[in-house]
Amino acid sequence: MGKPTNFITFRVNDGEKEILRNYCEKLGRTQTDVLRELIRNLQKENITLD
Repeated sequence: MGKPTNFITFRVNDGEKEILRNYCEKLGRTQTDVLRELIRNLQKENITLD
């Protein structure tokens, strides 16, 4: 994959941010890495929207 050139910004509440922070800390991964993996897994699920 090429070098990332896009940004996505969205709002979360304090509790959601803390969940993500804790998850990343336990895995030793960055938030960006975890969110990129989530997006890639959506593609792998091969979900089609009609």
